[in-house]
Amino acid sequence: MRLNRWSYRADYAVLPLLASAVGLVSLWHASPWQIEAWLASALAGIAGWTLLEYGLHRWLLHRVQPFRRLHEAHHAHPSELIGTPAWLSAPLFAATWLALAQEMPRSAAGGAAVGLMLGYLAYSLLHDAVHHLRASPGSWLAGAKRRHALHHRPGASSNFGVTTGVWDRVFRTAAEPGRPSDDDRHSESMTRR
Repeated sequence: MRLNRWSYRADYAVLPLLASAVGLVSLWHASPWQIEAWLASALAGIAGWTLLEYGLHRWLLHRVQPFRRLHEAHHAHPSELIGTPAWLSAPLFAATWLALAQEMPRSAAGGAAVGLMLGYLAYSLLHDAVHHLRASPGSWLAGAKRRHALHHRPGASSNFGVTTGVWDRVFRTAAEPGRPSDDDRHSESMTRR
């Protein structure tokens, strides 16, 4: 969805506030072992976000309507402010926390939810940066921009990870300049038939 600059960047304020609130509630009167469980769950949430990001991007945004149509608008106009508004992302993360709290101890559920939110926030910031910031040649951001630009090539079916390319390597959808991914080769063979 096309957003104005305030709603496009609202997650940068809303999610840290929500993550802080979840962190406070889940750590209130926590014992040392509960704090350790919270930290381990937060790290697992961050790692889990990278897999969730990959899956959502590869399968939901590229294959399922109406998400595909909305994501195609981003591909057609990559510098426009197209994204998920905070009024949608924040309640989804709050609901995720509540669902986790039904299945896990309070501290672990809070840590996992905070980790997922921090992962999403990192994704949002990096995705914005690869489309809107300049990067020094040879910098980490320049590499991220180059990897994501390969995803935006017409007909490309590769490089779905934004925060990391790990899952693209695991699922063989990584493309390097001049070398298509397995998915790209499969798409090419399907179009030639």
